[in-house]
Amino acid sequence: MTTTDWPLWEVFVRSRRGLAHTHAGSLHAPDAELALRNARDLYTRRGEGVSIWVVPSSAITASSPDEKDPFFEPAADKPYRHPTFYEIPEGVQHL
Repeated sequence: MTTTDWPLWEVFVRSRRGLAHTHAGSLHAPDAELALRNARDLYTRRGEGVSIWVVPSSAITASSPDEKDPFFEPAADKPYRHPTFYEIPEGVQHL
């Protein structure tokens, strides 16, 4: 297997404790363990990372930027998501 046949991995790094992982970049590696080691060497050379995730690119499904408006518009046709849809019974005190 040549390096061009290796799968593509997406790398996410958490820079400090308590912060979310952010996408750092991509790399090719034959397996998850080597992808993790290569990600450490490539994206945390200055010791800024405390956690690394590597995910096969083929496992990621993303929304299209072209579908932004219809995909994320509020669901006005779903009234059950609004608090006014539900009636509170009279016996309920601390809701």
